[in-house]
Amino acid sequence: MRIGIEAQRIFREKKHGMDMVALALIKNLQQLDTENEYFIFVNDTEDPSAIKETKNFKIVPLTPAPYPIWEQKHLAKAVKTYQLDLLHCTSNTAPVACSVPLLITLHDIIYLEKINLKEGTWYQRLGNIYRRWNVPKVVKKAAMIFTVSHYEQKRIVQHFNMKDDAVQVVYNGVANHFKVESPEKQEIIRNKYNLPKAFILFLGNTDPKKNLKGVLKSLAILDKKKVDYPDIVMPDFGKEVLVSMLNEIKAPQLLSKIHLTGYIPNEDLPAIYSQAKVFLYPSLRESFGLPILEGMACGCPVITANTSSMPEVAGDAAIIVDPFDPSAISAGIEKILSDEVLRKELISKGYDRPPFFDYKKGALDTLTAYKKIHATQ
Repeated sequence: MRIGIEAQRIFREKKHGMDMVALALIKNLQQLDTENEYFIFVNDTEDPSAIKETKNFKIVPLTPAPYPIWEQKHLAKAVKTYQLDLLHCTSNTAPVACSVPLLITLHDIIYLEKINLKEGTWYQRLGNIYRRWNVPKVVKKAAMIFTVSHYEQKRIVQHFNMKDDAVQVVYNGVANHFKVESPEKQEIIRNKYNLPKAFILFLGNTDPKKNLKGVLKSLAILDKKKVDYPDIVMPDFGKEVLVSMLNEIKAPQLLSKIHLTGYIPNEDLPAIYSQAKVFLYPSLRESFGLPILEGMACGCPVITANTSSMPEVAGDAAIIVDPFDPSAISAGIEKILSDEVLRKELISKGYDRPPFFDYKKGALDTLTAYKKIHATQ
C-alpha cells in the first residue's frame, strides 16, 4: 500500500495535543510496519528534528499556505501526485475532494455542538468556522472514522446518525518520557522557568473550554478564605489576557500568586509535573484529556472534571469535580493540600492508570484498519 498521512503541524515548534498524537502515531507505525510505503505530508519546518525519514517513510513538505488552502488544494493534489491507495487525515478535517479512500481521526465535534464567535482568539474562532464547514462534508465520504474515547464515539454516532462500527475508538497514549524526573533535572527546569519551589500547575489556554475563568474564580475563593496555597504556574498565554480576566472577576490581587512561563516544550513538561503539588485540569469539555495521564505518570495528584471523556480517562485516580462550580474546584485543591493520605493515594493510583492507554496498540489498530479498508477496494 501507498499510505498518505496528513501531519501538517508536526514540525511546528509550539506543538499541542493533536500534533503530539499524530507524531506518536507515525513513530509507532515506523516501528511496526516496514512493508507499506508512507508519505507524511507536512507544512511548517520549525522543528525538523521532530521525526526522521526511514526506508519506507517519506516526509513530503507541501506548499506553505493557510490551512484550508493547504488541505483543500495542495493535499488533495498530492494524493494524486503520489498515487496513494488511501489518505489518513489526523486532525479532524480533510480534503472535500479526495480521490482515494479517506480515513479521519475526528478528535471531537465540539465546534458542531456550540460556536461562540466572541470567545477565544481570532485563530481559534476561524478554525472552528472552518471545521464547522468541513467536518460534516468529509464525514459522509470517510471510509473509516477514528476517535479517541468512547464518550466521543457516542457523540459522533448520535450527531451524524451513524452505525456504531463506523467510528472506531483508538485511545491516545502517554509518551515514554513522561515519568518522575530526577531531582537534578527538576532543578534544571525550575531554574529555566524561574519556578517557585512549591506550585500548583494549570496547563489551560484561552480557549473557553479550558476553563481558565473557572480556575481563577476558584483561586479567588481560596484567597477570600485565606487558605495558604502555593503559587499557580500557568503557561501558554499572555499577561494582558490574565489581567483582563482577573479584573472581570474582580480579583486583581491574584496576579501576584500567578507565574506565567510562556509555552513549555513537551520535553520539559515531565520535570514540571514532577514538582507540582496539584495538577488542575477542570476543562468544561474534552474528547480525551491526555494531560491527565501525563500528570499521573509523573507522580502528580490530579483534579479534573466530571464532564465528557475525563472520568473515562481518569478512572478513580483523580479528584473529580464539577468544572462549572468554582467552589468545587477550590474544595478539591484544599483537600489535596491538607490531606497527605489522600495525596499519596491519588499518586499511587495515578501510576497505574497510564498503562491502560498505549500508543503502540493504537498504531497497530490503525494499521489493521488501513489493511481492512484497502482490501475492500
